[in-house]
Amino acid sequence: MFDFLADYDLLGAFWVTVQLTLLSAVGSLIWGTLLAAMRVGPVPLMRGFGTVYVNTVRNTPLTVIILFTSLGLFQTFNVTMGSDIIDTTNFRLAVLGLVAYTSAFVCEALRSGINTVPIGQAEAARAIGLNFTQVLTLVILPQAFRSVVGPLANVLIALTKNTTVAAAIGVAEAALLMKEMIENEAQLILISAVFAFGFVCLTLPTGLIMGWVGKKVAVKR
Repeated sequence: MFDFLADYDLLGAFWVTVQLTLLSAVGSLIWGTLLAAMRVGPVPLMRGFGTVYVNTVRNTPLTVIILFTSLGLFQTFNVTMGSDIIDTTNFRLAVLGLVAYTSAFVCEALRSGINTVPIGQAEAARAIGLNFTQVLTLVILPQAFRSVVGPLANVLIALTKNTTVAAAIGVAEAALLMKEMIENEAQLILISAVFAFGFVCLTLPTGLIMGWVGKKVAVKR
């Protein structure tokens, strides 16, 4: 019943999905943290930029962003992301689009965590001479991260599923292989079940592990 699966590189496709997820997760965490710092910072221009960016990106479909990275950045402005190979360029552009999109949600999750930190701690830190950057990095963000492990886990799970949109620009991940298999084989239900199981295997452990970590590092108030 599963003999036809041997004709396709199923593990290779899911490995590309894992790579997309991990690289995009790291980039989103970095950019999302910077956006959160902008949104709570004292500079009006940076606060305005962070607010406009987050509200714009969150209300833009991911497919539009991914297509813009290919049709806009690559084909129109000839942005190759350091490679002239189409497959490699599309992969990097997909990571860029996923980072741009997911970081907005990381920012909002972190901002909610920042709001849980008692304001007295920031005032005490400023009273002993710490500047805004020191207060944020040494006092506020460590506690904020501990309180938003659960929400960040949900963002990571959503990111894993969102990697399927990369198929729109030809990235050889799981969704593109699924499309090819459905076109070539007469096993629609079986193929769908196999790929659904694959994504469950990726997302379920993530939720369980992050849930456990969240309980271990939760701030006791």
